[in-house]
Amino acid sequence: MRLAYFGTPDDAVAPLRAVVDAGHDVAMVVTQPDRRRGRGGATTPSPVRAAAEALGLPVRTPDRARELADELTGLDLDAGVVVAFGQLLPPSVLATARCGFVNLHFSLLPRWRGAAPVERAVLAGDAETGVCVMALDEGMDTGPVYARVVTPIGPHDDAGSLRRRLVDLGTPLLVDVLADLPDRTPEPQHGDAVPAPKLTVEEFRLRFTDPVAVLDRTVRAGTPRPGAWTECDGRRLKVVRAEPADRAPDAPVGTVGPDACVCASDGCLRLLEVQPEGRPVMTAAAWLAGRRDAPTVLT
Repeated sequence: MRLAYFGTPDDAVAPLRAVVDAGHDVAMVVTQPDRRRGRGGATTPSPVRAAAEALGLPVRTPDRARELADELTGLDLDAGVVVAFGQLLPPSVLATARCGFVNLHFSLLPRWRGAAPVERAVLAGDAETGVCVMALDEGMDTGPVYARVVTPIGPHDDAGSLRRRLVDLGTPLLVDVLADLPDRTPEPQHGDAVPAPKLTVEEFRLRFTDPVAVLDRTVRAGTPRPGAWTECDGRRLKVVRAEPADRAPDAPVGTVGPDACVCASDGCLRLLEVQPEGRPVMTAAAWLAGRRDAPTVLT
């Protein structure tokens, strides 16, 4: 099939390569514009742009996808593919392909429609999630679904590891759907819709008056970004890895013991890796050793 591919982050690279390897003619790759990184002001291309150029594919980086509607119309497309592109596509773009556009979405729709489905599933304590290949319409992840795969969310899954697994599951599913797309009929979504809005840094502040299960999910959902955090001595401390500890609290909420266990409302959270403000990631044991005998309370 002759395709246009829309994607931006690392999550969209493996599906792009798989589509090309399956023999599809990718006439255009569309990705977000290069972004400025760091204090030097240098720009960095998106992972999808870098991958597409390595594959010799033509790339466009519009500020808004609608700018490409006329060019896409002239490509005589069979279908469009969208994987974590970062913009809603307007009707003028959706109308440019004979079989419409399909989207690889990292949740079990209609649960977690929106920008952060993986993190929201972990934060909520969902027992399972999955990936869907859906037909795009004008709404936010509201189109009918061609195929889906379900996977459990384990007690040690963080957002990064879960997303990698969903990419691994979703990539062959996307290729399978594209293989006979004109003959497939997607099914409408069923069930209660749940939004998955963009993440905010404040959502990942650890409040040790919360239950340990909530603290654990917050750390895992914030890994690798934006990161769970708290404050110690008035400075931010990022909690990179942690786990529930099998013991009762024996000090006021927020107190960190010599074993790196923090007292919470109903138990203890053991810190494994932390990142003090302005310093690299280190083990919690090394951080505590550097504090010598200073009392450690997280707020």
